[in-house]
Amino acid sequence: MVRLSVVMIVKNEAAGIAACLQQFAWADEIVVLDGGSTDETVEIARKFTDNVFVESDWQGFGVQRQRAQAKATGDWLLMVDADERPSAELVDEIRAVVAENNQGHVYALPRLSYCFGRFIRYSGWYPDHVVRLYPREKAGYNDARVHEKLIYPEQLECVKLKSDLLHYTYKDLEHYLVKSAHYAAEWALQRQQRGKQASLFQGVLHGVGCFVRMYILRAGFLDGQQGLLLALLSAHSTFAKYADLWVRAQPSKLYK
Repeated sequence: MVRLSVVMIVKNEAAGIAACLQQFAWADEIVVLDGGSTDETVEIARKFTDNVFVESDWQGFGVQRQRAQAKATGDWLLMVDADERPSAELVDEIRAVVAENNQGHVYALPRLSYCFGRFIRYSGWYPDHVVRLYPREKAGYNDARVHEKLIYPEQLECVKLKSDLLHYTYKDLEHYLVKSAHYAAEWALQRQQRGKQASLFQGVLHGVGCFVRMYILRAGFLDGQQGLLLALLSAHSTFAKYADLWVRAQPSKLYK
């Protein structure tokens, strides 16, 4: 019998992990890899699955996903995050795909994000196809610290599913800013380790470009006030990651 493992990496997700795991209770196996939570994430996860592990020596999102995949045993893996939920239609699609067991395919899920009070259908956010369903022995993640990607042989065909994976992105503005700062730091560290540098002027150009792309070219204005807010915040986040990389190249001085 073909088996599906739902796999997720988490950290400090006590507020929402129960609701997430309930939505994936139909899977043959659930694997949760915790990154060193200081809340009750691990205890809550263990109420839904025995396959809960802790790896707190953080080396980036890619490595953490690699570790999580190594602990799964299913023929197929569905990699999800704690803030994602499958629509009922998506569950049916996934079950059909797994039953078919075409090992020559990987599958991209259209992700529909809910942010600041509404689902975002423009701004370049939808359909946000993410390749998350794949045969365990034929694909895996790279080791990028951030913006990690699933790597699979060229002969595997990427098929797009039709039903939405619902993504409840940010609880509030503080959550956005904290998460954005974390991604910016990971991005800057990754670039620094590769010997890259940046200027503040680059940050300004990329930030302005981000706003124009999201709000005008990708019709973010059709997402109402949320579209404007997201375009402004995304421009700020884009500038911040270049600023972070620039700051890392500046002389440091320790005060006594």
